[in-house]
Order: sequence, then C-alpha cells, then structure tokens
Amino acid sequence: MTPATRTPAVALGFAAAAVAAQIAYPLASGSVKDAITFAVVALLAAACIAHAARSRGGGWALTMVFVTAGIGLTAEIVGTRTGMPFGCYSYAQDRIGPSVAHVPVVVPFAWTAGLYPVWTAATVITERARAVTAPARIATRIGLTTVGVVGWDLYLDPQMVADGQWTWCSAFDGLPGLPGIPWTNYVGWLLVAFLMAVAMEILGRAVPERTAVSRSIPLGLFLWTWLGSALAHAVFLPDLGWSALYGLVAMGVVGVPFLLAVRRRSAAPTPLRVDRPVH
Repeated sequence: MTPATRTPAVALGFAAAAVAAQIAYPLASGSVKDAITFAVVALLAAACIAHAARSRGGGWALTMVFVTAGIGLTAEIVGTRTGMPFGCYSYAQDRIGPSVAHVPVVVPFAWTAGLYPVWTAATVITERARAVTAPARIATRIGLTTVGVVGWDLYLDPQMVADGQWTWCSAFDGLPGLPGIPWTNYVGWLLVAFLMAVAMEILGRAVPERTAVSRSIPLGLFLWTWLGSALAHAVFLPDLGWSALYGLVAMGVVGVPFLLAVRRRSAAPTPLRVDRPVH
C-alpha cells in the first residue's frame, strides 16, 4: 500500500498568500502595486524554498537557491551592464526594494519561483515515460524545464514592462503584439534557463526526494501560473492579451504533457495519494 503523502504547512501558507497577492495585483496602483509585486515574488520563492527544504532537506534547498537565484543574479548584473545575453535594459530603482549593482534584490528570487514549479512538473512527465531510456528522460526534463521557464517569462516580461519595473533600450524588434521587448530577451532566457535546468538535473540526482512529502504545492503553483496568468492577462489586464496567448502556448509545452501524465496516473489501478499538512 502506498503511504499517505503530506503537504508542508509552511510552504502551503506561503503559496496561498502569494496567490492572494496575485489576485489583488490588478486592483492596485502606485506604491501599493509595487509592494504587491515584491510580495508576490518573495512569497512564491518562499513557498518553493520551504517545499524543497521539507522534500529534500535544508542543505539541498540552499543549494537550489544558489543554482537559481545565484545564476539569476549573475545573469542580471551582467545583462544590465553589458546587454548580454538579454539585450540592453535597466531596472527601475527604489520601487520593489533595495538593489545590488542596480538589480533589485528580489529579482533573482523570481528565477527560483519560476523554475522550481516548472522543473517539478517536468519531473512528473518524465517519470511517467517508463519506456524511454534514462538519457532521453534527462534530455527531455532539461528541455521541458528550459522551454517552460521561457514560457513563464512571456507572461512576466510584458507585465513588468507595462508597469515600468524595467525598461528596454535594445534596438532589436520583438514578438508580434509585444512591442518594446526585443527577441534577444527570449534567447537570453533560453540560455540562462538551460544552465539552471542542467544544474537542477545534477542537483536533483544528488539527493533523493522524500516520498512522504507531496508535490502538490509546486505543481499547483505551476498550474496556477500557466492557466491563471493566461486568464489574468486576457481578462483583467486586457492590454496584455498577446502575452496571454504566448505564455499559454509556451508553458503549455510542459502543461499539456503534465496533465496527460496526471490523467494516466489517475486512470491506473493504484491507490490515491492523500495530502496531509505537515507542521
């Protein structure tokens, strides 16, 4: 009999608070919206870190932060100073907290908040592909994680540019319907997300996951980001309709196989996993 899995209560609290803040975002303006933006990133990252710590241990979670936020901060500092690999851009200062080298401190944690749920969903997909060889599963997991994180940015970048959190000065053209954001941005995201995905593949194999801890929080955040952001951009932030379409399709590269994998598991004659809060 499969043992019941437990949902970490602390991570669940952070995740619920992040979702509530995101719901409030379209209703806010000015400094209140800036505070909500900071809170959303911080709470999402905290939910991912808390879940990772409960699932694989505190040391693993700290290393995961180093891999995601550390690489992210390095890429952002290099990017704002040189224009590589994203293109020429700069952050607004003193809006979403203090900065390091002109990069708001909270920004690197957005990479943590974006990557961990996508990587978890990609892991579920590849676990279900039993007939696929191990090297193929690794390559698929890295590829899905990379594309899924870029898909997340197709929501994030247009929303934050529209809010003035950062400004592009690159002369390159962007995607149709998303003026002002150069195509080089997405090439940069592909490169950085690929590096993180490879590092996460190595990290994930180093320490086994605790099977008694449910994955429901990062998987729920993945679905909320994929589908909730599409709804928000299409309905509540109507100037971002194109980003709703792009993000829905790009994250759907992970989302659709994930839903199919979950459906196959639900149809299999195996006991259901019951989530119980862990304090």
